[in-house]
Amino acid sequence: MPGFNPDPSICRAGDRYVLAVSTFAWFPGVSLYESRDLARWTCIGSALTRESQLPLAGTDISEGIFAPTIRYHEGVFYLITTLMPGNRNLICTARDPRGPWSEPVMLQDAPGIDPSLFFDQDGTAWVVGQRNREGGEYFGDCVIWLRQLDLNTMQLTGPETVLSRGFQRHAVWPEGPHLYRRGDWYYLIHAEGGTAFHHSVMAARSRKIRGPYEYARTNPILTHRHLGGRFPVQCVGHADLVEDGEGCWHLVCLGCRPENGYTLRGRETFLAAVTFEDGWPVVNPGIGRLEEIVDIPGAETPVEICPEQWTFQDQTLPLNFLSLRRPWQRFASLEDRPGWLRIQAGEPLTRRGEVSLVAVRAKHASMDISCVLDPSGLGTGSGGLVLLQNEDNHLLVQCALRDGALSVSGIAVQEGCPVLLGTTQLPMVSECTLTLAVHGLFADASGTAAGKTSCLCRGIDLRFLSTERAGGFVGCMAGLYAAGKDSGWADFRSLACVPRR
Repeated sequence: MPGFNPDPSICRAGDRYVLAVSTFAWFPGVSLYESRDLARWTCIGSALTRESQLPLAGTDISEGIFAPTIRYHEGVFYLITTLMPGNRNLICTARDPRGPWSEPVMLQDAPGIDPSLFFDQDGTAWVVGQRNREGGEYFGDCVIWLRQLDLNTMQLTGPETVLSRGFQRHAVWPEGPHLYRRGDWYYLIHAEGGTAFHHSVMAARSRKIRGPYEYARTNPILTHRHLGGRFPVQCVGHADLVEDGEGCWHLVCLGCRPENGYTLRGRETFLAAVTFEDGWPVVNPGIGRLEEIVDIPGAETPVEICPEQWTFQDQTLPLNFLSLRRPWQRFASLEDRPGWLRIQAGEPLTRRGEVSLVAVRAKHASMDISCVLDPSGLGTGSGGLVLLQNEDNHLLVQCALRDGALSVSGIAVQEGCPVLLGTTQLPMVSECTLTLAVHGLFADASGTAAGKTSCLCRGIDLRFLSTERAGGFVGCMAGLYAAGKDSGWADFRSLACVPRR
C-alpha cells in the first residue's frame, strides 16, 4: 500500500478484510481500507470523522493518532488507538467499518502507547500495550503489559501483568504488541529496535495468556536491518497477523523505500506470507524478507497502480483526501461553485493552526503532480499546489495577484524558512495550471496560463522533504491550499498525481 500508510493493523470479518493505518494530525483520523482477497484494496473512509472524536487543535503534524488496532468480534468492529500528546488511549466501535463509529471512550489507567485488543475463546477481552518501564535504565526501556477489558464499561479491570521487556538484551522500544491464539498457544508479536533502520518483528508464545512467554529462537522473525543500507526496503516492523479462515496466514507490516538514502513517501504498508513450523511463525519461508510479489491463494492478479486524477463534481471529497487538524468543510466548499472546490484562505502552512489544505498521499518516486485553479478570488493571499512533509518543510507552487497581474512562484520552506526558487508573470486568466514534476529526489516546477508555460525552477533538491532531514513520523502529501487568513479564496477544478514511467 504505497505512500504514507504506517502502523498497519488488519482483521477479517467473514469474507472481507479491513485494514487501519495511523494518520497522526491528518483529519479524519485512522484511514480504513477493505479487501476481499488481500490483493485489491479500496479506501472506505476513516474511523474518526468528527471533531468530537478527534480534537487536534494545535497539534504537531507528527502527534495526533498513533498506531491503531482494529478487531472484529461478534458482529462489532473495535478500534483502539493512542491520541497524542498525552498518551490518551481510546476505544470506539462500529457495526460497519464505513461508519458511523461511536464516540471514543478514554481508557483510564492505561499508560503508554500502541494498545491492542484480544478476544479470547472464553469471551474475555484483553488490552495489551506498551509503556515505559518503572525505574527504566535507558531511553526506550519499555515493557509490554496486559490487562482485562470490561466490554460493558469499556474500562480496564483486574491486575496488570508485564509480559515482556523485549527480546534482545537492553532492547529498545518493544512496542506495537498484538496477541493471537492458535490451538493451545497464545502468541505475542511485537516490534522492537525503534521505527527506523533497526526496526524488527519478534515472536513469543505461552500456554497461558498471562505467560510466562517464551521467545522464538529464530527472532527476529522479520527485519531488513541485516540487508544493509542499500536494500530497497528499509525499517521493516510493526506487524499484525491475519488468518484467511482456511489455515493460511499473512502478515502486514510497515516499511519504507528510500531513494539513495532519503525517504519522501514515509512508512508504507507491506504484505507477506506466514507459515508455522514447529509451532512458530515463519515469514516468507526460504526467503526471510519481504518480496516484491506475494502469492495469495485464490487472489486475482492485482491491477497496476493507476494514475490518480480527481475532479470535484460530487458533493463531498473523495475518501482518500485528508486535511490538517480539522474537517475540510470548515474552510472549503463544493457548493459555492459547482464543479469546483473553493478553499477559503487560512493561516500559513508553517503554522500549527487553522491551515486550509486538502491533500492525498504521494505514492510514487517519480510523478507529475498538477492542479487546475482559478486564482481570481485570492485577494491579497496565495494558493496553489504543495508537496508537504511537515509544517517546517514543504514545497509550494503558488499563485498570487500582484498589481493586476498573476504571479506564479516556486517556494521551498526549509526548517521553517521560505526560499524563493523562481517566479514569473503569467497572463491574468480565469484558469491556470500548476505542475510539479517529481523525478526521484529532484523536481521541476512550472505554471501554465493562456497556453503559455513558464518553468519556475528545475532540479529542485527534495531531500529536505525526507524523513531523514525533516524528522517525524509522516510522509509527503500532495495537496491544494490557500493562505492569507480572511483574504480570499482559490477555486480548484482538479488535482492529478500521475506516475512517470
